[in-house]
Amino acid sequence: MRKNLLRLGLATAAAIGLSLGTGTAFATPGGPGVKGTIISQTTIGGKDYILRQITLPPGQSTGWHFHDGTLYGFVQRGTLSHFDSDCASDGVYRAGSTLTEPPGAQHVHIGRNLGSTDVVLDVLYVIPHGAPLAEDAPNPGCDFQ
Repeated sequence: MRKNLLRLGLATAAAIGLSLGTGTAFATPGGPGVKGTIISQTTIGGKDYILRQITLPPGQSTGWHFHDGTLYGFVQRGTLSHFDSDCASDGVYRAGSTLTEPPGAQHVHIGRNLGSTDVVLDVLYVIPHGAPLAEDAPNPGCDFQ
């Protein structure tokens, strides 16, 4: 059900006129080889809707961060390990899984690729107009980065 809702949301975003165009993401993506490409974006009612593909090579991470709006993700390939600011795993997302990240500095987190193949994510950002895709945050004291 959640996967279908995410797909519906992504399709709806595309249908309401996302301008197609690619570009390198403007938020700090993490370690070596991590890349994010904006697939499409639009602004409606003071919110930016940005569809982005993120690739995390094995052993890399997103870096510690939070978002000013809600994110909806779909794991295309690989397995994403997600950790919160208590250094505890708050989810392991395999190919075909969806995830939602709530907004705010109280939701600092990191996504890590602990597997042997690339993690490829499709992410829909619903953020205040002009906000960065992510806000970098310091490591909250975890023994990993």
